[in-house]
Amino acid sequence: MRILFIVPYIPSLVRVRSYNFLRVLAENKHSITLMVLQPPGDTGEALPQLREWCESVIVVPHKTSRAILNGLMALPGGRPLQAVYSRSPEFSRQLRELLARQTFDVAHVEHLRGTVLADSLSELPIMFDSVDSISLLFEKVLANPPNVKSRLMATLDLGRTQRFEGQLTRRFDQVAITSPIDRQSVIDLGCDANRVAVVHNGVDTRYFQPQDLPRDPLRLVFTGKMSYHANIAAALDLAEKIMPLVWAQQPNVTLQIVGKDPSPVIQDLAQHPNISVTGFVADMRPYLAQAAIAVVSLRYGVGSQFKVLEAMAMGTPVVCSAQASSALTAEHGRDLLIGDTPEAIAQHILELLASPEQRALIGANGRRYVETHHSWDSAAAHLENLYMAAIQHHQNHRGL
Repeated sequence: MRILFIVPYIPSLVRVRSYNFLRVLAENKHSITLMVLQPPGDTGEALPQLREWCESVIVVPHKTSRAILNGLMALPGGRPLQAVYSRSPEFSRQLRELLARQTFDVAHVEHLRGTVLADSLSELPIMFDSVDSISLLFEKVLANPPNVKSRLMATLDLGRTQRFEGQLTRRFDQVAITSPIDRQSVIDLGCDANRVAVVHNGVDTRYFQPQDLPRDPLRLVFTGKMSYHANIAAALDLAEKIMPLVWAQQPNVTLQIVGKDPSPVIQDLAQHPNISVTGFVADMRPYLAQAAIAVVSLRYGVGSQFKVLEAMAMGTPVVCSAQASSALTAEHGRDLLIGDTPEAIAQHILELLASPEQRALIGANGRRYVETHHSWDSAAAHLENLYMAAIQHHQNHRGL
C-alpha cells in the first residue's frame, strides 16, 4: 500500500505512537512517504532512522512566530487553537507539489494539531489518528487544574474543541483513537460510532525488556516529558503529597524524576536531598531497570499512558493512580497496584518496598500483560484494516 503519513511533529522514541507505526508498516513492506512539521526546538534526532523506513521524508520547519500568529488569527474564529497551531503555507505548498507528482492509496494524519495539515487532501482517503480526545483532556484539566495557565487554556479552547471533535467523521473517512473512554467521548460529541475505532498504544517489547541490572530496593522513578502540564501536576503530587507519607516510614527512599525539559517548579524539587531531577536522558531504560518501583501518580490525562506500559514492559512493578490505568485492562493486585488517593498510593509503595517477592511477581505479571495486550504488531494490523475501510468509505462517498 502507498501511504502518505502526515504528522505535526517528528516521530521519535518520545513521539512513540507514530514512530512505532512507521516501523511496523515498513516491516510489512508498505511504501511510506512521511511528511512532518518540525516544531521549534525539535532536533530531529530520529530522522536518520525514519529515512531508513520510509521511501521519502519531507521535513517542513515551523517557526514560533508562525504558531503565535496562527493562534492570534484564530481567536475570533471557531477552530480550536490546538488545530490551527500547525497552519503552515509552506507545508501546504510542498504538499500540493507532492500530490501533483505522486499518487497514494491512503493518507494517515495524526493528532488534532495535524488536522489543518490535511486541508489539501480532499481527493485522498484519510485515516485520522486522533490519538486522544482533547476535549476530554480539557474537561479533566478544568476539573482539577494544575495552574492558572492550564485553566485559562482549557476554558478558552474547550467549546471549540468539542465542536471540532464532534465533526471528525464528517472530515475524515476513518478515525482511530487510543482507548474506549476517548472513543466514547468523541461519539458523545457527534462522531459516527461506526467509523471510530480503538487502536491501543503499544510497546516495543524488544526494546523495552527486563535488563540484567541490579535494582536499588529503595529507589522510585517517575518518567515523562517534564514540561507537559499533566506530568508536572503528577510529579508535584508525588513529591508533595505522596512521598512525605512514604518518608514517614521509610526515610531513606529516593525518588528520580526522569525526562526532558523539566519546568522550573520541577527543577526546584531537587532541592530535597532524596529527590533527583535528571532532565533529558538518551535512554530511559536503565532508570526503569534499576528502580524498585515506577510510580505514575497522574491527576488527569487521556489515552493509554506510555509511562505505565514501558515500565511494565521492563519488568518494573508499577504503582499508579486510577487515572493512569483507566485505559488498560490490567488487573489491580496482579499486573500493577492502583490507588485512588495519595494515602492509598503511598501504602502500595510501602507494601512493595517491604516485599522483594511481591515486587518480582508484579513486575513479571506486568511484563506478561504488555506482551499479551499491547504489541505494536497487533496495533499496526488494526491500523491496516482501518486504511482499507477508509479507502472503501471514500470510494462509496464519491460514488465510485
